[in-house]
Amino acid sequence: MSVLEQRPVVSVHSRPAAWASDVYVVFWREMKHFAGQRLRILMMLVQPVIWLVLMGNVMNGFTRIPAAQELIGAGSYVAFMVPGIVVMTALFAGLFSGMSVVWDRRFGFLQKMLASPIRRSAIALGKMAAAAVQGGIQAAVILGLGLLMGVRPATGLPGAVTALALAMLFALSMAGLSLAVAAAMRSQEALMAIMNFLTMPLLFTSDAIFPRAAMPGWLAGIARVNPVSFTVRPVRELVLSGWDWGAIAAGAGAVLLFSLVMTALATRQLERGAA
Repeated sequence: MSVLEQRPVVSVHSRPAAWASDVYVVFWREMKHFAGQRLRILMMLVQPVIWLVLMGNVMNGFTRIPAAQELIGAGSYVAFMVPGIVVMTALFAGLFSGMSVVWDRRFGFLQKMLASPIRRSAIALGKMAAAAVQGGIQAAVILGLGLLMGVRPATGLPGAVTALALAMLFALSMAGLSLAVAAAMRSQEALMAIMNFLTMPLLFTSDAIFPRAAMPGWLAGIARVNPVSFTVRPVRELVLSGWDWGAIAAGAGAVLLFSLVMTALATRQLERGAA
């Protein structure tokens, strides 16, 4: 029995409480599915962990050179990479969350939701919120691994919580993008191809893995406006330096604006799917 069958939703469009209830029902259903997919959780963590453990330790050799430490702004490459890998996990969690739309369409559940009084924005935001929480859980695992590898956030526990909040906000925005694309897709394979195509360019044209100061001018210019970089910068400040409220506000503001745009786009795509 589905969640919506267990708990019928009667949405009264003029009442914000009813809309919030709709969001919660969709969110809770996504989280129940996530909790039951242990292999998926493991596989989503494998790649970031490999990047951090293997590449971080390999690149640590370069940080024995004082100039290299000045370039990355950290005493070790692992410390430099931890914020980038935290955001990477959020990127993966967000971009691949659209798979739930394809599965729901394949098994007819999406059509049931679209035929119900539930608002399309509640469907979009419920799925996006679930992706944000999932990304936050995985990002917390990476921060914990960083602690085991000797990386202590300069801002302590409050800074770590703030970094996770930024990662979750970023996962929310990427989930909106993924849902907007998925709402127009009928094939799981097509969506996977598009998301894989987006993931690597977004990651490697940012300063998540490599310092922007070491990039050629054209790539540094792209990294400067990359949405991944907007999140990595304040997270890196929190982990390596301290409370830079300007960077935090700029990063959070940019990602929040992108999240609002993606929520509107995902809602519109779902409405078109219902037509």
